[in-house]
Amino acid sequence: MADKDELGRAGEDRAARYFTDLGYTVLARNWRCRSGEIDLVVADGRAVVVVEVKTRRGEDFGHPFEAIDARKRARLWRLAAAWAAEHRDVVQGRRLRIDAIGLTGPHPASASLEHLVDVEVP
Repeated sequence: MADKDELGRAGEDRAARYFTDLGYTVLARNWRCRSGEIDLVVADGRAVVVVEVKTRRGEDFGHPFEAIDARKRARLWRLAAAWAAEHRDVVQGRRLRIDAIGLTGPHPASASLEHLVDVEVP
């Protein structure tokens, strides 16, 4: 596995633990369809949350959230709709939203974690 892939996987692990610690249930990891991949899907009693995880060793290439531009947000919403269509029973009665987790630091386990709740529709 490439170094960047290992970094990304470690970031997703940290994000999953973060949501679990907040009382969410992890419903899916690395869910794929023809349109792309969702990093995490988590849920609590009120919401089903599609989570985009961006992990960076530093800010040499910008803040992790800068990578979530309008095109990426539109794609995330398409992916969220596709996941929801396949899992109607899970989504029923809950709000569907998209969150982002940004991790910055040399080691994902100790990196700075930022949680952006409810990423806007572009």
